[in-house]
Formats: sequence, structure tokens, C-alpha cells
Amino acid sequence: MTKIIKAKETMTAKERVLKTFALEKTDRVTIGYDTNDGVHMRVAKALGIPNGNREQVNQALGVDYRGVGAPYTGPSLFKELPDRRVNEIEGCYMRWIEHQTGGYWDFCDFPLKDAEPEIIANYPVPDPDNFDYSRIADQLEQHKDKAIYTGGAGTPDIINSTGRIMGMEDVLVNLMVEDEATLHFLDRRIDMQLSVMERTLAAAKGKIDFIWLGEDLGTQHSPMISLDLFRRVFRPRHQKFIDLANAYKIPVIIHTCGSSSWAYEDFIEMGVRGVDTLQPEAANMSPKYLKEHFGGRLCFRGCVSTAGPLAYGSAEDTVKDVKDTLEIMMDGYGYHFAPTHAIQDNTPTENVIAMYNAVHEFGVYR
Repeated sequence: MTKIIKAKETMTAKERVLKTFALEKTDRVTIGYDTNDGVHMRVAKALGIPNGNREQVNQALGVDYRGVGAPYTGPSLFKELPDRRVNEIEGCYMRWIEHQTGGYWDFCDFPLKDAEPEIIANYPVPDPDNFDYSRIADQLEQHKDKAIYTGGAGTPDIINSTGRIMGMEDVLVNLMVEDEATLHFLDRRIDMQLSVMERTLAAAKGKIDFIWLGEDLGTQHSPMISLDLFRRVFRPRHQKFIDLANAYKIPVIIHTCGSSSWAYEDFIEMGVRGVDTLQPEAANMSPKYLKEHFGGRLCFRGCVSTAGPLAYGSAEDTVKDVKDTLEIMMDGYGYHFAPTHAIQDNTPTENVIAMYNAVHEFGVYR
């Protein structure tokens, strides 16, 4: 059985996370864990944890935060299709795709592709009343020694979540021309997400520590949309969530895949405190670039590439990559250690173990 040798701790997870958001010194960097199910099961087995119990894996790795949310309990809004999985909240369809190292659920069918305006505008959106907010208290009790967040990379996630039901070409064109039906649908969904989040915060009674948002904004080489489009369509809608966080006096971190640092000055103006994913191979996203341009104004989560040594190198290569990343990102504090995305099935188990042993060894502040 493999073991993670943890760093000596002098803070609680909650203290560590909140100080990291405040760009203050901690005992060690905060630790996050994101994986596909296949590699997660292999990591759990290596750690001697039965049945892939994710909470036990989180505990073994030293993960500092947990998410809470109200489950949807309302009626089915979307048609079931054979050999498909449908998301009960978004209404996107997925099919299972196998590959040589495992498999994944891929988005398909796209019910709003080439749809008439009336169908787009009125695509079903869940009623905020149909979520079970009474479950929040139990979730908080289970994780009372950790930092707690609500939301996630899918909130509001305008491009991706709409693309999953409309197709990426249609959604990007419709956003660029500010198609009335598409914007009406977006605002209905965002109003639902905001209401669910506000009720979740109220049910938590001050025990949620930060809000997580998401909006992928770049390819590996360039922005996916223009800054002008971001400011016209995206910024005012994102601002609603940030304003809600400010009302509860908690910080916001936003997930942005690809080359996204072109939007970070706007994020800072809007009140965002942290940015997540940070793929180092993407344009203007290396640890050095981020620290030089935004250090002291944003905290950072990610930078350990899931397409670099972690996936394609040895355990020794992985340790070096982790150490090199920490040397840059720990300077000036404000670093949440994490992979750039869900660790993929092609990643050797020993590399994942090496990654987390390395952060406990080299991620300590002296």
C-alpha cells in the first residue's frame, strides 16, 4: 500500500484557505484534487482505500476544501433517449465513448442546434423551488473541519454550458451577434443559478467560505472571444454572482481554461479574488507570467499541467515539475496547489502519488 507523507500542519484547512485568498502566509499551500473516475479508482486502490471512497482519498491527500450544494428534486424536464445520459439541470445529452485508457461521457445530439428562436428562448430551466436546501446543513456537518465552497466550474459557464445543448459554433455566433432568444435563455438560466446560490448561502448560515465560478475563455493559443464581447455580454452577468458573494463577504475564484489571462484585469476590477486551472502551456499562462503580471492582486489555483510530465513523464519528472511550479507560485503567497484540470485516465498512478507527496514535501512555508 502506498502512503502520502503529509507536511506538518499548524493551521486548520479553513484557516489555510482563507489566508491564501487574503495573500497571507500559511503553514503550507492549500491542496486540491481533480481526477477522472478511472484514475481516481487506481489512486484509491494504491492508497488502500476500498470502493474508491472519494472522501477518504481527499483525507489521505490532504485536500483542504469541500463543495456543498442543494440537489435537484423536481420533475424530469428533458426527454430520455436510448443509449444517452441527460443532465437533469442543463438538459444536455451525453454518450459513452471508450478509448485505450478508459472512457468518458461525451456531449452529443445538441437539442438547440439550428433551433427556432422560440424554442431557444423557452428551453426548460429548473425552478429554484425544486432544490432541497435542507440538505446543506448535513453536508456542512460532514465537512466542518474544512473550507467550504458552493458553485463550481459550471456556474455560470455561459459558453460551455450553452454549447453543450446548442453546439459551439451556434453559441459563439449567437453570443457575438447578441441573439435575443439566446440571451433571454441565458438570463433565465442565470437567474435560476443565482437564486439557488443565494438560497444555499442563506441555508448555510455563514459557513460557506468562498464561491466558485467558471467560464472558459481561451484556446491554447489565443482568446476564444474578444474583450469587447466579454465586456458587453459576459461581464455584467458574471458581476451578479460576484455582487452576491460580496453581500456575504466571501471571496470568489473563477475557473478559466486555456489562454485566459487577457481577462484578468477585468476580473480584478469586478472583485474576483482568485483564478483557477491556469494551463501553463497556454499562451500567457505560465507561472512566471502570471506572477509577474497579477501577483499580489490575485491568488492562483492550478498550474500543474495534466498534459505535461504528470501524464507523459516519470515520477521523478513529476516531482521536478511540482517543485519548479511551487518555487514560482509560492513566492508572495496566494497559491492553491492543484492540477490544471481533472487528471486524465492516461496518467500513471505512481505519478499522481508522486505529485501529492511532492507538494507535502516542497509546499511548506518556512
